[in-house]
Parts: sequence; C-alpha cells; structure tokens
Amino acid sequence: MYRTIVQMFDGKVTESPLAVAQMGKDSRGAFVPVTFIQLQERSRALALALRELGVKRGDAVGLLSDNRPEWLSSDLAILSLGAADVPRGRDAMPYEIEHILKVTEAEIVFVENNELFGKLESVKENLPSLKAVILFEGSGEISGVRTIMYEDLLKRGMELLSAPGGRESVEHEILLGSENDTATIIFTSGTTGLPKGVMITHGNFLYQLGEIDKIIDFKPGWKWLSVLPVWHAFERIIQYVSLYELSTLAYSKPIGKIMLTDLQRLNPELLCSVPRIWETVKAGVNQSLKAKKPFERKMFNFFLAAAKRYRHYENLVFGLEPRFTKGSNIWGKIIGTVPYLLYGILYSIGDRLAFSQIKTKFGTSFIAGISGGGAMSKDVDEFFNAIGVKLLNGYGMTETAPVVGVAAYPHAKKGFIHTFAGTELKVIDPETGKELPPGMMGELLIRGPQVMKGYFRDEERTNRIIDREGFIHTGDLAILDIDGDFSIVGRVKDTIVLSGGENIEPVPIENALKESEYIDTAVVIGQDEKYLGALIVINEKNVERYLKENHIPYVNRENLKDMEEIRHLINSELARLVNSSKGFKSYEQVSRFALLEKPFTVGRELSAKQEVKRAEVMKLYKEEVESIFR
Repeated sequence: MYRTIVQMFDGKVTESPLAVAQMGKDSRGAFVPVTFIQLQERSRALALALRELGVKRGDAVGLLSDNRPEWLSSDLAILSLGAADVPRGRDAMPYEIEHILKVTEAEIVFVENNELFGKLESVKENLPSLKAVILFEGSGEISGVRTIMYEDLLKRGMELLSAPGGRESVEHEILLGSENDTATIIFTSGTTGLPKGVMITHGNFLYQLGEIDKIIDFKPGWKWLSVLPVWHAFERIIQYVSLYELSTLAYSKPIGKIMLTDLQRLNPELLCSVPRIWETVKAGVNQSLKAKKPFERKMFNFFLAAAKRYRHYENLVFGLEPRFTKGSNIWGKIIGTVPYLLYGILYSIGDRLAFSQIKTKFGTSFIAGISGGGAMSKDVDEFFNAIGVKLLNGYGMTETAPVVGVAAYPHAKKGFIHTFAGTELKVIDPETGKELPPGMMGELLIRGPQVMKGYFRDEERTNRIIDREGFIHTGDLAILDIDGDFSIVGRVKDTIVLSGGENIEPVPIENALKESEYIDTAVVIGQDEKYLGALIVINEKNVERYLKENHIPYVNRENLKDMEEIRHLINSELARLVNSSKGFKSYEQVSRFALLEKPFTVGRELSAKQEVKRAEVMKLYKEEVESIFR
C-alpha cells in the first residue's frame, strides 16, 4: 500500500490528524503535545527549506543528535525529498563524525547541541563538502560554513509552505518515492577497518511495521516512553512503529531518576529499552529490600519463588515451552494444571503484598517493555516475568533494519523469539556450512524483506556477509524450534554487545593492552554484561624486573598474580592504554580483570594459527570470568 515511510505517515495523518504524535519537554520540563497534523506541517516546511538549501533526491544529510522531537520532524523532512539521513549520536567521536560525513559527502548536517557542534568543528578541515549546519540548540560558527538555527529554518519553511505552489511541490516529491529508495545510512563498527555504512530502504522499514503489528496487539493512543539513542536502528524503528500505530512518542532519558519520574507522570503503556535498564531497576529493588526488616525480606523472597513456579506451570499449561520434536502438549497441561492453580493463589497474594509496589513504579497503564540491543540475562528476565512485568525480547541487527522477530504478546514462548512471517531462518554448522535441525546450535542465517540494501560503496564487505542465496550471516549462535521460533545462545563472531546495547570490537582493545610490556595476552570479555572485563596473562619476566627495580619483595613467580602490587600495576596499564585520549569510548574501557596463572598454549587456548579460541577460553576460565562480573 505504502511505498515510503513518509507516504505511510501521511496516510496516518489523514486517518487521525488530531491524534498526539509526540510529547517533548519545554524549558520548564513540562510535556508539550504535538499532533500528527502539526508534525506533518513541520516536516513539510523543513523539507521545503532544505530543498532551498540544495538538498535533492539521492543526497545524504547528516543528523547528529540523540532522541528529541526535532529529530523525527527533521528525519521526515529529509525522507520527503527522497534524500537519506546519516545519523549519529552524542557519543560519537570526532573521527567517526569525520568518516561518515566525508564518505557520504554530506553537504547539510543537523546538529543537536554545542557539544556535537564542537566535535564537527574540530574535523571541518577534512570535510570539503560541508556547506551548512542546522543547530537544534546552542550557537557557534565554523569558517566557511553557514550556521542556521532549527527554529529559523522551520520559520523559513513555513513561509515557503504558505507560498503558492509550495505545498503541492513537496507533496509531488513525496509521491515520487519508492520502496527501494535508501532511507538511511547507519554506520556500524566491524571487526576490522573503519565503520561500515548500512543502507536501509523504506521497504526494509515498512515490512517490519506490518509484521510487528501482527505479533503485538497495539491500540491507538498508547504512549511510548522513548529513552534510547534514536540513531540506533532499534529506537529508529520504534519511532516508525509509533506513527504506524497512531501512538504517542514521549521523549525522556535513560537515566534512572528521570525515567522513573516520567513513567509516573505520563503512565505510558510501552517502553523500548535495552537490558541494562531492567538490570538497573532490578538492582534498585534489591537495594530497597536490604533496608527492610528481615521478615519483610523473607516474605518477598518466598512470594518471588512461588511466582517463578507459577510462571513455570503457566508455560506448561499454555504450551509456551519450546518444542524440538512433534508431539502433543496434553501431558504438560495434565501435570501443570493443579500446581498452576495453587501457585496462582500464592502469586495473587504476593502481587497484592509486594509485587504491586514495584509495578507502580512503571505507572498505572504499563503494558510491556520491548527489550533489544543485547540478550536479556536469565535472572532479570525471570524476575520481571515472575512479578508480572512483561518484557518482550526482540532480536535483530543493524543490517536487518533491525528486527527479525520479537516475543509474542501477551503470551510469549519462554526464552524464544517469534519470527516475522516472510522471514526465512536457518541454522548452520559454522565449520561445515551444513544446515542443522531444530534443537541443534549453530550460526543463524536470515533472509527476508528487512535485510539491508548493502554496505555503502563497499561491495566486498556486502558480499562477505550476504551469501549468493541472499542469506545474511549474523555471526550469532542460535537454536530453532519446530515452529520456526528461535533463541540466541551465543556468538560466533567476536563482537561484544553490552547489556546497554553498545557494540564493541574486542580486538583493538586487546591489541592496545598488549602494548604493555607487562601484559603477554589479554582477552576482553563482557557479552550481555554492564561493562567490559579482561582475562590477562602477565609477562612474568618483565613483571619480575618491575618488582626488583621498585624494591618490592616477592617469593616466586607462582605468587605474582596474587600480589596486590601487581594488580595495581596492571590496573594502571589498563587506564593508560585504553582511554578517551587513545580514541576509546567510556564503555570500551576495561573495568575489572582477572590474572591467569599460565601462558596460553596451542591446542588449548590457541588455534594452530595462534588465534585465541574465545569460546574455549570462556569454558576453561569459567570461575575467573564469574569473579569479574559477580
């Protein structure tokens, strides 16, 4: 029906022009509503003003900002002209901004504030194409570049919109749009080299909107609390889902106090988040429990254990356990019904006495949280499921625009994600490429309408990730059940995804650490954790020399890793070699480490090519890994 995101949006405006599309905070912190028709007027006006600046079909326009109302109106304006935006957030390093704007030859760039403006200014000399910067807030000047305030651009656009033929001209441009047009180029890190530009089309996005609607029974007027960086594909698709479902986007921040306050003020039905947010909330619950009397703590833990059993039997009764062979669920219903009813009574009591106090923190209208950007830990998932807070795990990657599937609402299959209709999955043996049956673990391959157009001007890397049959190789380890649903159980590739959704390549960090004369080998770890850790093998010879030079007594080499002085030495090396001045972001810095006794050897921790076998290392040093993150 619709060929582009803007055509879809226009259809929703026609359907319900006075519905509230956005709620952003004013200077006093009060939420101000923007209707669908108002958002359309703003995006139309901005499109005309951008066209006056020279933006045309096929151009790339920079969009450097975190989530805020102006982001969506600017995005819709860019897409209205048949151009593509090149987004990035506040955490972008100057060299990243330089790379993405230089490669895409962006002439116009939206910038959120003075912080990002300063980063852009620092690399201007290497951006010969840059002609104009549009500031959402703040002020500044760059030699040879025009600076325009967003409000001034909007004002000029409104003048053009009211002029004869203005509205008709932009609406004609919108009608020319095709589902194969590139809507955005999102740069994402790879295992080697500079970031890759993922080209996502209007068709990639639109396909997901219809499929998500089939899995989750949305209602018009529901409110989303938007807290994640919108330049990420995950939050980006939620912006469009909200428009598609005639919902309201309310902009907040992923900061505990602000987010929880806004949840109380707005009573949203939905929250799009990453696992870290839920980990933080759970940690807050545990902290508050410590302040309670021993009897109250015991009572809470009793009802929590009962609630987990209740959910277990609920899964049996309603057939929500994954199946790997054909067969009836009747036996689960038989053995599960009585305990389901009995534990249900305990759950009801626990809900009134304890769980309801936690759930009210999300407001009185909360329906579910949709979590992505990393795997939810089993402990956190079970906790919220037990107390009655629905968390729907989704899965995807930037290259799949990003959603492949999401847990069904209201009854989600335990630990498994429901695949979109029209999306094909298969699991293969990473070594042989042979397709594996349900229940066996292997690399997940995906083919479907959401798979990217390719990497921007990089056919070689595109062909490396998408095979001749059109399947994208995710690098994730997964298990399929007989219904085609899947569970992510690990990673084939080295990329680490923290619980906050940050994608990190460990090799550059490990290489930096090995620059230390005191570090022989370093393996960076942290998949689905809050922070990075490292397993470190010290260079015993150099460490001994350090001890002698500093007149620090020691018994023998065997006790070096246990010495507090050595831990201080390694800690100082971590801080010296991996920091912002070296080009590393805060979340790429190693927070904790464990020192190992012996050097890695071929056939054990190392392959024949002297490469670290990460999966084997994680198994061999399970206790040390747990000590880092406990």
